[in-house]
Amino acid sequence: MIEAKAVNHIGIAVRSIAANRQFYERTLGATFDGIEEVPSQKVRVAFFRIGPPPNEVRLELLEATSADSPIASFIEKRGEGLHHVAYTVEGIDTILESLKHEGIRLIDEEARDGAHRQRMAFLHPKTSGGVLTELCEPPRIPKES
Repeated sequence: MIEAKAVNHIGIAVRSIAANRQFYERTLGATFDGIEEVPSQKVRVAFFRIGPPPNEVRLELLEATSADSPIASFIEKRGEGLHHVAYTVEGIDTILESLKHEGIRLIDEEARDGAHRQRMAFLHPKTSGGVLTELCEPPRIPKES
């Protein structure tokens, strides 16, 4: 069992972050958190927050930085739109090992570095009713002595 702690974010594939930013900020009233490039994924991501803490929802716009990016392929096949739902977890390595032993189809058998210094991995959408599922483990904050 995964025991997700929260929905981490909802990923939305777009051709252009710049072309979509106004909708999220002006139409939905989302707060822009900035843009980050994730070279290993060949993607640039922009994060937005909607709603008051601690119940805010984060949206991640994903823009391909290369024609061979998974996001470019996704948009070519399906067009812009919902790409994935990400869940916050603790102990991602143990979770992935457990899921593998349970026969759950994984895209990533090992966690890798993602945006916001999180470790992340994707589960195959055929495992989760056609929805691409991402597991995210935020960086641990050292306890003060």
